[in-house]
Amino acid sequence: MLRKIRICLSVIVMLLVTLLLLGIGFNINLWAGWVAKIQFLPALLALNFVVIAILILLTLLFGRIYCSVICPLGIMQDFFTWLGGKGRKNRFQYQKEHKILRYSVLAVFIICLIIGFAPVTTLIAPYSAYGRIVNNLFKPLFDWLNNLLAHAEAGKESYRFSEVQIWMRSVTTFVVALLTFLVLAVIAWRDGRAYCNSICPVGTTLSFFSRYSLFKVRFDKSKCKNCSVCEKSCKAKAIDFKAGTIDYSRCVVCGDCLAKCKFDALHYTSKSAVTPESVPEKAEAAPDPSRRSFLIGTAIAAGTVATAKAQMKVDGGLAVIEDKKAPKRETPVTPPGSISARHIQRHCTACQLCVTSCPNNVLRPSTDVSHFMQPVMSFERGHCRPECTRCSQVCPTGAIKPITKEEKTGIHVGHAVWVKENCVVLTDGVSCGNCARHCPTGAIQMVEYQHNGKSVMIPAVDENKCIGCGACEHLCPARPFSAIYVEGIGVHHC
Repeated sequence: MLRKIRICLSVIVMLLVTLLLLGIGFNINLWAGWVAKIQFLPALLALNFVVIAILILLTLLFGRIYCSVICPLGIMQDFFTWLGGKGRKNRFQYQKEHKILRYSVLAVFIICLIIGFAPVTTLIAPYSAYGRIVNNLFKPLFDWLNNLLAHAEAGKESYRFSEVQIWMRSVTTFVVALLTFLVLAVIAWRDGRAYCNSICPVGTTLSFFSRYSLFKVRFDKSKCKNCSVCEKSCKAKAIDFKAGTIDYSRCVVCGDCLAKCKFDALHYTSKSAVTPESVPEKAEAAPDPSRRSFLIGTAIAAGTVATAKAQMKVDGGLAVIEDKKAPKRETPVTPPGSISARHIQRHCTACQLCVTSCPNNVLRPSTDVSHFMQPVMSFERGHCRPECTRCSQVCPTGAIKPITKEEKTGIHVGHAVWVKENCVVLTDGVSCGNCARHCPTGAIQMVEYQHNGKSVMIPAVDENKCIGCGACEHLCPARPFSAIYVEGIGVHHC
């Protein structure tokens, strides 16, 4: 019964987290956003002490159920472990705890978390690793299926599905997500929960509390026949059947051993059933194990889907418009609500939830080492609309603080910079003013300028009014680099 309950709960959590990270409509965050906020590391960075206290209390009561029921990366590993067990029953063997590796990784992680060194914390944070896998590997497949349905429905004059653009936001993040997925899949396939019990900082942290949990899987040695099936079915490699002991710091309370034992010698109780006795010397043949069943409702794609090439845009069907390229910014532009580049660097785990939720294709993972894979703003495909606050509403770590639409219109995240060499007014001798017409704050005015003996109108930026929304950069007709771009500022101000 314990195993069935665990599987049902983990399937529910896995589906909600995956749908949330896929961005199935913004409304999903209103009723499923809690699954991101109850993840251990995001709650810790958000200083959500209530959630942290609840998770620790759950661990003290029931053991590391967080790792098998709440953590999506742990649930994904369970799926691959189950696949790896097809045709290879009872393949695990007890191993001693790798203390040096576990605590060394945890120590390095804590130090990097304190000093804000993003490359380490973002790479091994479990929830964030799963977020990148979904965003970079599964979402292109989901969007492709959505576009296929949209195309089919359009032929029937039905528009329940709208076509979306499929594009790669960051090659670096895609490669990291792919490697993470492959490495975890191979480890789980071969060695079960090896990653969780040797590398994962959250698993190591919770292991300190799980040792003292009230409810544990315990031996009833009066019934144990020394068959070793429990040890061979433990994907955490935490059961030593010869000594009749269980390493509770690594046990994730999956219930597999309880389901395998045919002699009722294992129980999940608050105290031992009988006084410990010596392990029986005579061992009987292992019984025929029952067939595993895992009730995961959605199959995780085993491969990746190549990102579709962006369609060429044409101007009236006559001239091909060259794609825009991102300018080199001295200071990155971070989302409104992130307070500063330093703040988002120290609190963001690069789960990509904000990137997925951005409806204007403004956010993308950074390739800069100092804030590796954390969100930055770029305006080749859209601009940050003043009425949109989605990224601040979905962030589970507090890296992007919740803000209202009214507050956002007054937050300055950057300022526009005019590049004379790129402006079509000077290079092509045409009238433009596109940036001034579309500036939502009126920060850009067209002023007279003498060029080659002629009077032309060029943009002038009032930095006190500019909030860095990027409308001017996005809508500038100059290619491949805009004649006006947004330069970030270190600390946001109103």
